Amino acid sequence: MYYRNAQAALVVYDLTKASSLVKARHWVAELQRQASPGIVIALVGNKLDLVEDDAGRAPAAAAAAKKNDDNDNDDDAEDAQDEDDDDDDEPGAVTRKVSTAEAKRFAEDEGLLFFETSAKTGGNVVEVFAAIANAIPETALKGGRGATGAAAAAQGAQGTTLAATDTGRVQLGRSTEGQGQKDNCAC
Repeated sequence: MYYRNAQAALVVYDLTKASSLVKARHWVAELQRQASPGIVIALVGNKLDLVEDDAGRAPAAAAAAKKNDDNDNDDDAEDAQDEDDDDDDEPGAVTRKVSTAEAKRFAEDEGLLFFETSAKTGGNVVEVFAAIANAIPETALKGGRGATGAAAAAQGAQGTTLAATDTGRVQLGRSTEGQGQKDNCAC
């Protein structure tokens, strides 16, 4: 890991592997000990698309079930049968091994930003980078960079642009110019 003079760091762990949070704790400690004093660190739980919700369904199945429940006027016995059938329809659902509460508590104790994301679907990815960009002090962004460095930082290789708003916040957006983006790809 290279972090010399870094203004921000993402420490990513796998929501489906408890050992990954243990490793993430070590990386956070390393960053706090060795990195720049004002570094912004985000703790990010990934693979949100794979984990089950409290009712034992993957997030996509939970949304579909809620929609069905809202439109369903049948009796409770049929609802119970429908719930049993839902479990068989989700072969990709995996049991969460790292609870949101545990990871969030660690992030709060250490003063970290906290997010749960899905790299596969792109869920919460833009929000992570926007929060990091907004958390980096403006003076740190201005210092040590010339106009060329700022321009390069404003336009990423994947067409993501950073735009300062009137409130001094940063908003991330996608540029569609010359973009050959693949379907089902969050990159």
